[in-house]
Amino acid sequence: MATKAEALAAATLGDPRWEAVAARDAAADGRFFYSVRTTGVYCRPSCGARTPRPENVDFHATVAAAEQAGFRACKRCKPGEPSLAVKHADRVAELCRFIQAAEEMPSLEDLAERAGLSPYHLHRVFKAVTGLTPKGYAAAQRAERIRTGLTKRGSVTEAIYDAGFNSSGRFYETSSQVLGMTPTNFRAGGANTEIRFAIAECSLGPILVAASDRGVCAILMGDDPDALAKDLQDRFPQATLVGGDAKFEQLVAKVVGFVEAPGVGLDLPLDVRGTAFQQRVWQALREIPAGKTASYTDIAERIGSPKSVRAVAQACGANALAVVIPCHRVVRNDGALSGYRWGVERKRVLLDREAEHAASPVESQRGGLARGARG
Repeated sequence: MATKAEALAAATLGDPRWEAVAARDAAADGRFFYSVRTTGVYCRPSCGARTPRPENVDFHATVAAAEQAGFRACKRCKPGEPSLAVKHADRVAELCRFIQAAEEMPSLEDLAERAGLSPYHLHRVFKAVTGLTPKGYAAAQRAERIRTGLTKRGSVTEAIYDAGFNSSGRFYETSSQVLGMTPTNFRAGGANTEIRFAIAECSLGPILVAASDRGVCAILMGDDPDALAKDLQDRFPQATLVGGDAKFEQLVAKVVGFVEAPGVGLDLPLDVRGTAFQQRVWQALREIPAGKTASYTDIAERIGSPKSVRAVAQACGANALAVVIPCHRVVRNDGALSGYRWGVERKRVLLDREAEHAASPVESQRGGLARGARG
């Protein structure tokens, strides 16, 4: 009997699913279920019940398979029902749709009441799912509306009210934060906006760094300096592009230093411009630790939009802040490298450097990446 128990325990301990059970890993919920012979109960991997003895454990691919084997659902983790993470993601997705359709920005209290949660709990859950606070998400939605409205025909005033602002005066107070410039200049493609830039050389080739008065707005890499300058001009067709001075060269040196040694950190103000969805993706990218990777599917699930894998890939491709918003840390589901805007070989080098630094216990990797990220 002892030999049989030891053999069963060894088989369980050798199964990679056991590690998820022992760690109560919520990320494994839905991927498999486990049952305990001595209790006749089956659970999800994250169940808070006492960890069973490995020799008493069996694994099942589905709820139906566990029940067909004669086990009943655990009353604590309720494996037959959607997980708490899924429920939270569904609630937040519904709130996102509500915010998008609302004419005015809903209050946190209104959103909490709609979700059936306390304001504090909702604030925490919403940020965990989307990477933004409810207020931040609503503000990004309004910014997206105003951008869309300003690119269409009609008056600036119509675009302001259609975006949900109660008055034009209230919008103009925040127009610099929302658009990075006045609405008239935005409509004119960035006219009267000054963007400083410089092109330097790093071990990965030419690198262009550009900044508005709000912060760094572009870090572009490539093989041809002229192509990088044209890319910047295409992004801001009416802006005034000004070559960087000696002080700006110091900023460029910081960026190059970060590319060469990711572990030094980069504490610079950023001028991040994107849609609400893109901002959610980019925030999720910034939360991937240096030296680690995630798949496009992982990111889609992390932002509460598991069916938006293709849109996540497009958001990564739209990223104009190479390395600082680390889209190089996103890989295919099988771990293979693909789809890097600035070349797969650069992606490989960046990941290798981060992995080397993560393995070194000497240097600290704390460094603010996104002070001042705005939509």
